Amino acid sequence: WVLPFFKTGYSKDLEVKDIYNSTNPDLSGPLGDALEKMLIPVFLAYYINFFDNPTDSFQNIERGWIFGGAVVGLTFAKVVLEHYCNMGVQRIGMRVRVAACSLIYRKLLKLNQASLGKTAAGQLVNLLSNDVIRFDMISWFLHYFWITPVLFIISSYLMYNYVGLAALPSMGAITVQAVVAQGYLSKLQGKLRAKIAQLTDNRVKLMSEITSGIQVIKMYAWERPFEKIVELARKLEIDIVQKTSYIKGFSLALMLFTERATLYIAVIAWVLMGQDIKGDVVFAVAQLLNTVQLYMAIFFPLALATWEECKVSMRRIEDFLALEENDDPPELSGDENNVGLIKLNQASTSWMPNPIVETLLGIDIELKPGTLCCVVGPVGAGKSSLLQVILKELPLNSGTLEVVGNVSYASQEPWLFVSSVRQNILFGRPFDKERYKFAVQACALKRDFEQLPNGDRTLVGERGAALSGGQRARVALARAVYRDADIYLLDDPLSAVDAHVAKHLFEGCIQGYLRGKTRVVVTHQVQFLKGADLIVVMNNGKIERMGTYADLQEELSALSKEIQMQQQVHAAVGQKDREQTPKVEDRDRGLSLALQSIASLASWDEPEETDELLERGALKTSTYVEYYNSGSSCCLLILLLVLFVIAQVACNGADMWLTFWTNQEDLKTASQANRTEATAFDDSSNFTTMSPAYDNSGNSSSVNTDYIYIYTGLIVSSIVLTTARSTLFMNVCMSASKALHNKMFNCILKAPMKFFDTNPCGRILNRFSKDMGAVDEALPKVVLETLQIFLIMLGILGMVFIKSPWMIIPAVVLGSIFWYARVVYLKSGQDIKRLEGATRAPVFSHVSASLYGLPTIRAFKAQSLIIEEFDALQDQHTGTWFLFGATSESLGFYLDVISTIFLAFTTFQFLVFGDENTKAGDVGLVISQTLALTGMLQYGVRQSAEVSSTMTSVERVLQYTKLDEEGPWEALPGDRPPLDWPQKGRVSFSHAFLRYSSDSPPSIRDLNVEFRPGEKIGVVGRTGAGKSSLVATLFRLAQVDGVVAIDAIDTGKVGLRLLRSAISIIPQVPILFSATLRYNLDPFEKCSDEELWKALDRVELRQAGVSLDTPVSEGGGNFSAGQRQLICLARAIVRKNKVLVMDEATANVDRHTDFLIQKTIREAFSDCTVITIAHRLNTIMDYDKALVMEAGRAVEFAPPHELLENPASYFSRMVAQTGRSMEEKLKEVAEEAYEKNKDRFPVNKIEQNGAPVDKKDQ
Repeated sequence: WVLPFFKTGYSKDLEVKDIYNSTNPDLSGPLGDALEKMLIPVFLAYYINFFDNPTDSFQNIERGWIFGGAVVGLTFAKVVLEHYCNMGVQRIGMRVRVAACSLIYRKLLKLNQASLGKTAAGQLVNLLSNDVIRFDMISWFLHYFWITPVLFIISSYLMYNYVGLAALPSMGAITVQAVVAQGYLSKLQGKLRAKIAQLTDNRVKLMSEITSGIQVIKMYAWERPFEKIVELARKLEIDIVQKTSYIKGFSLALMLFTERATLYIAVIAWVLMGQDIKGDVVFAVAQLLNTVQLYMAIFFPLALATWEECKVSMRRIEDFLALEENDDPPELSGDENNVGLIKLNQASTSWMPNPIVETLLGIDIELKPGTLCCVVGPVGAGKSSLLQVILKELPLNSGTLEVVGNVSYASQEPWLFVSSVRQNILFGRPFDKERYKFAVQACALKRDFEQLPNGDRTLVGERGAALSGGQRARVALARAVYRDADIYLLDDPLSAVDAHVAKHLFEGCIQGYLRGKTRVVVTHQVQFLKGADLIVVMNNGKIERMGTYADLQEELSALSKEIQMQQQVHAAVGQKDREQTPKVEDRDRGLSLALQSIASLASWDEPEETDELLERGALKTSTYVEYYNSGSSCCLLILLLVLFVIAQVACNGADMWLTFWTNQEDLKTASQANRTEATAFDDSSNFTTMSPAYDNSGNSSSVNTDYIYIYTGLIVSSIVLTTARSTLFMNVCMSASKALHNKMFNCILKAPMKFFDTNPCGRILNRFSKDMGAVDEALPKVVLETLQIFLIMLGILGMVFIKSPWMIIPAVVLGSIFWYARVVYLKSGQDIKRLEGATRAPVFSHVSASLYGLPTIRAFKAQSLIIEEFDALQDQHTGTWFLFGATSESLGFYLDVISTIFLAFTTFQFLVFGDENTKAGDVGLVISQTLALTGMLQYGVRQSAEVSSTMTSVERVLQYTKLDEEGPWEALPGDRPPLDWPQKGRVSFSHAFLRYSSDSPPSIRDLNVEFRPGEKIGVVGRTGAGKSSLVATLFRLAQVDGVVAIDAIDTGKVGLRLLRSAISIIPQVPILFSATLRYNLDPFEKCSDEELWKALDRVELRQAGVSLDTPVSEGGGNFSAGQRQLICLARAIVRKNKVLVMDEATANVDRHTDFLIQKTIREAFSDCTVITIAHRLNTIMDYDKALVMEAGRAVEFAPPHELLENPASYFSRMVAQTGRSMEEKLKEVAEEAYEKNKDRFPVNKIEQNGAPVDKKDQ
């Protein structure tokens, strides 16, 4: 069934749709295979013995044909059995791996929050890639644990029959080598494997953080410190990998010389016991030892090594499976007449086990069905934790919880998967046209759908990259609203949207569409609290006050002040407050990797996601050249090649010398028989037996001694040279591995942002985990094995041709067939291997996405949906994986059949062309070597194909070393600005355009504005107006045309590293990295502790009890969002730059923190140019100028007061949307600021897109 598939693969490049679906069969046992191998040496001995006295034997030639036929027939039977067994064990290993992956994934969906705190995306990716693959490997070798002892007993008996007591030292030596030496090495390999797994976890986790926070790293120009961190993590890992590679290299060398060394021991022991060596004995023993060493010196140690490695992986998987689970809450609990009831009684809980202070303490609250409850409070008050308790994500330490009815949930950070907008809203639920239409209207998405290129079928992209922050929040809200639930938990849903949209969402959706349902809304938008039935004010994990708006306004003066402050504006973007807990969304930091193909559940055509770049056709020779060149110099490679050849010559020299010795002994025995009568011969023979190494000739002893010395010299040199070449080869491969990883990582850091927007994290992590794992560990071993096998093959063929020159003809014919079979196989094999890599990445992406969206998935009871999705992705991967195994196994079978035909030629030629001059030693050498060729040659061709397939990992790594680079990174010598640039902070844009890709329309269009030194600029505009693109233009994160200058120096010429170091930014999403707080503030270690403490004091973080050595968990999960924002502010203070950019930086915080940030900016950056991108109009009303953006253009640019004087201006219209009383207050603030600032910056003109316009004309 594989042959038609090869035909397809030969005629075209294979795609995923060509792969067969996976099946589910079983296996057969491999014992028959081993017993077949034991019979071959017996019949070989009879056949060689036939030629001991050719003159007599050829008169009864039928016996020769019977013995020769038995050797060939048994070999063919062995071939059939062996491949049938291999397919079976491979299938079992695959099924165990698939089952383990499914188990790990199902466990992930059940983890509680404490367990999730211990689980990083990198660790999961490693478990599902490098750990479970051990099950595939162990299935090949596990049965050798019981086959080996059986085989040892049978072979010892046969050996004793041939050479008597001389069998003991050789069998003893092979036992010591297999059990003691290899056992120790295997155990050592297991220990090192455990260390490697841990270090790889660490490196992949680092890469995961870097790929998710790459934009921030670029904007801070932090590439170098992260390069150093990854280099260090990689060095620690590769040092251990290098040790295991040397062990593997030595083990491979051991496999090569064990058979010769043990044969040497048997022959020398036999000779020293006074026996003559004979062809039938030597080559039967050689064939027997070949089988024994195959099992005892190769398969058994491999079984030990893989078992030790597998134990480590099983322990790691067991540790993961033993993590605590979330209690699975029933769908409906409590009184069914009270559907929608939420009741908490003296509830206390915490995120950490055994906390000093509880996260929530003594919570007493009862919400009747249909209540609208708003929860307010400062950063870290416990608002999100309260929702997590109701969701049963956060278990209670004490108290009781009653929730009646099913729950729908919108998380604080919108969680979207890679699919269409519509699929994100439906989330696996059936499409109800009316309900969908109402949900879309209630969440104000109709206008957005009109603007999106494919409407609601537009793909949202990785982390929702195709949508703005406000659109992401509303899609997540629409998902919650579309679900027909009894209780709706909405965590800060109004934060990321404009003023009028927030009003629409609260009045039209929360108060309107969801009327009659129980709604718990966490919010900072105090102006909407009037509409709430119940307001809960939280602080420090407790409920401070509860009641209606009127109650709280009268009784709580502190809250009233906050309300008053907030009533200045409706356009609020308090994007997220976070509890100081390691909860799932906290640890996201934009890392959510996206469910890959839920779009497949849709019945309509969706726009395609960007396919992974796959190479086509045969693997290029340049891939091999680049790989080895990156590992060493040409001289070293030539030396290595010479070493390989000399070592092989030494090995074959030992075999040839033994044949020569055997033939000489046969000639001597024959001549003695002719000269002496039978009785004399008997006496001589008895004398020889009694007196070792002496006979009647008198000088036989010295001749034997010469033979022994030369034989010993050849064996010792083969041992030394094979060990040396293996070690040197592994060293070259490790150097290549180090160089490739560092080069790939450097290229990733310098890649433009478009690369990260179009490639999911899972795809990038796949290169750094699975592909680098293959390059580090699998590739050196298979290449060394292949080289060894082909050198042995050349040596064997050389010896066969010397003894039977005419055998060159069938060898050339069969060699051509071999080569053609390999070409046909590789055409399909490489494509399948590439597809296997491409179908693996979505599995990782799916797992990582699920990890970061767990609360949402569980709240929507969508576990079965995403388990189905995981299984579908895994089945697709299994199909490619199994087909790869099946095609390589069938190739092996056909190649073994060809080898058996060659064996038949070799065996029967002695009967067809032989005569009385045919020597038994030559027959023994040729046939025993050809027998070794049978299994080895097909294994060699398969291994060479495996090399080509594994080289696709190198090819995939090399792809990432040839990415487009941002640039230039450094300025040309003539363009370098002064050392203290920028001194003033004047920023000017002249005809600036920004494109995210060369074929996309510009996101910034013909921008002409100038920000004077020390000016405070507020950038405003509705969603998608180009505010964030302005930041990208300033930092040159994408292709910029036109001139952007700072202090009259074109930023396009100063080099990206210097440019980005010269601008400080407080980004929209505060990204922290898992290191110390000190490292997060100052990775270059330029500042003293005193300076860092001053910065922390300014942002009031010292009072929060942090120190510079406080560890930051993945994504900054152990800090609340407000604290993370303050750390980013401290970072900006430490940098002391003249230009500061704030990208919606106060979106995540409550009013107190916002006030603190604004105050710090006014004080710490008083002489700096500050560019603030904001939705909160009150934060920029006292700025020197407001820049209004619309569709990528600057439509207005002037002081806020002047813009407000023209009622028709864009800015006036935005302010008018906040309501009459608010508008008046904002105008007052703008006027005051204008009067105060006009002396500093006299302004006579209003600019529209950079062109001055008289006020009356505007």
